[in-house]
Amino acid sequence: MTHRHIYEVTDNKIIINLPQEFKNKVKVLVTVDDKIETNTSKIILLQKAVSDPLFLADIKGINDDFNSVDKESL
Repeated sequence: MTHRHIYEVTDNKIIINLPQEFKNKVKVLVTVDDKIETNTSKIILLQKAVSDPLFLADIKGINDDFNSVDKESL
């Protein structure tokens, strides 16, 4: 069984309350991964890109380039 949850770090510690399904388990594997901070930062940047004029101009340029190719037949 896998239990996946994001926990807050307080004073460099986390407390994990395991679900009832783990009640009789003697050992569990705990992996600490800080990628969430990186992923969150990337998502925020992507959300900002939606209103970035330079980004939108680049997307329009790419779209225009492919419009002519899309109309070609093989």
